[in-house]
Amino acid sequence: MSGLVHETSGVEHQPIRGASGLRIIYKKLSRNKAALIGGYLIVFFVIVSIVGPHLTVHDPVSVDYSTRLLAPSSDFWLGTDHNGRDIFTRLVHGMSITLYIGFLSVLIGVFIGVPLGIVAGYYGKIIDTFIMRCIDVLLAFPGILLAIALVSVLGGSIINVIIAVGIFSVPGFARIVRGSTMAVSKLEYIDAVRALGATDLRIIFLHILPNIVSPIIVQATIRVAIAILIASGLSFLGLGAQPPTPEWGAMLSQGRSYMFDHPHVALFPGLAIVSVVLAFNLFGDGLRDAFDPRSKA
Repeated sequence: MSGLVHETSGVEHQPIRGASGLRIIYKKLSRNKAALIGGYLIVFFVIVSIVGPHLTVHDPVSVDYSTRLLAPSSDFWLGTDHNGRDIFTRLVHGMSITLYIGFLSVLIGVFIGVPLGIVAGYYGKIIDTFIMRCIDVLLAFPGILLAIALVSVLGGSIINVIIAVGIFSVPGFARIVRGSTMAVSKLEYIDAVRALGATDLRIIFLHILPNIVSPIIVQATIRVAIAILIASGLSFLGLGAQPPTPEWGAMLSQGRSYMFDHPHVALFPGLAIVSVVLAFNLFGDGLRDAFDPRSKA
């Protein structure tokens, strides 16, 4: 993937223990200026995606050839595209689509990958071997190729893109959760709880899952950036959101034909994608450092 995207490292993470634990994590996070900037940008993007579409003046999909390919001005802040549509309006409306794809696809990865990782790490043996071999099959395919294959089978639409990117996200969560579960399962207090007669479900939900939440949060934050990149790439190739939907990857694809004569048509959608991906990566890196118990409080 792009250099803007990083996988979480294999560092040990500290569990979140009530308000005091959250205060310690926030204190560590607040010292990381880049992470704070990323967090503030994410909040800004979310607010814009919710409020922005109700405040824009122009229609994001209506065509007006009398205003096509206009440069940025007071009437059209970021100019217009080849169909005379206001680029700023389309970017604002497209932000909700982009974040919707990113968040929902990662949720799919969490709800499938986390249970698989916990089961594999907790029970081990044949179950672990079977689950991880299935995960290895998914990992054998490069992410974008796996997503292209799935979308080609399912068809090009936003929902199918979410499903494809969600399935691609499963192996990352499964592997990280498996490793964290195996580490927590070897702790002495888990053996003590088991000796007291606690069931496997009770041990998993009350003792293991709370101790592996932090790597899941870090992985989810960074995975949103990866999901947005892949979804934009699919739309750029014509396999994702279909015109006239104001999706950033599709806008970038349509604007590349005018890149030399009217660079603003492709420049601003590209900058929007870079900004969102960079924000999630900065915030995810900051969370990873904040959850690391070896860093100073």
